[in-house]
Amino acid sequence: MTHKRNAFTLIELLVVIAIIALLMAILMPSLRRVRKQAKASVCQSNLHQWSLVFSMYDNDYEGRFCNGCSSYNTNDKRHWATALRNYYYNDRQITLCPSAMKPYDEGAAVPYGAYRGPDDILLSYGLNGWLYNARAADEAFDRPVENFWRELDIKGSGNIPIFLDCLHAEGRPFETDDPPEFDGAMIAFNITSNMKRFCLNRHYGTVNCLFMDASISKVELKHLWHLKWNRNYKTDGPWTKAGGVTDEDWPIWMRVLKD
Repeated sequence: MTHKRNAFTLIELLVVIAIIALLMAILMPSLRRVRKQAKASVCQSNLHQWSLVFSMYDNDYEGRFCNGCSSYNTNDKRHWATALRNYYYNDRQITLCPSAMKPYDEGAAVPYGAYRGPDDILLSYGLNGWLYNARAADEAFDRPVENFWRELDIKGSGNIPIFLDCLHAEGRPFETDDPPEFDGAMIAFNITSNMKRFCLNRHYGTVNCLFMDASISKVELKHLWHLKWNRNYKTDGPWTKAGGVTDEDWPIWMRVLKD
């Protein structure tokens, strides 16, 4: 009488384990990428919700944006997060990119952390601070007052960013701003190089951006210098091909990114 073998030998079991481990090693990068792509899609969905927030504010205030201020007083409605509070307050999840949910002060790593803003709100998106209707020095953050957009209805607004992935609550970039020396480098309160607040590798070399015409798209990090950030911003500045930038001018971590 012959007996059927009902169990694996040790060698066969090790072979099966090795095959499973190999398959996991092959599949895990793809699974991580799919997961990140899903988060990027949710991020864009959040920005769509923000387009409605800005639209409602625009209608209520006849196109004029709030003034801006250097204070984070929760009662000062000159700051965007306070001025727009009634439009988004019941849905605070839209203030966070799903790739950056945990605040820095709780140990989150840059650039995958959230900034703690006015009213203790957590933010992983930031405003183009040139949107403000700045009139006085403290509202203009010592920037040229004539550079501010002041309103939300501008011709050719498809290249004007208003809200996007950010390491801070807002920023006011110039075309001469240097890129970050490494991914996630930022200067929180220094007035120089505000572009560093937006130039972060959260979505495979891109950030998600809401434009003034309500369109939402990915922006390659090097293309941030091509956007029309303020009224007098030169889109052919020194960090563009038209302005003479070369591959060697970029920090090492950005040289592999698309031009």
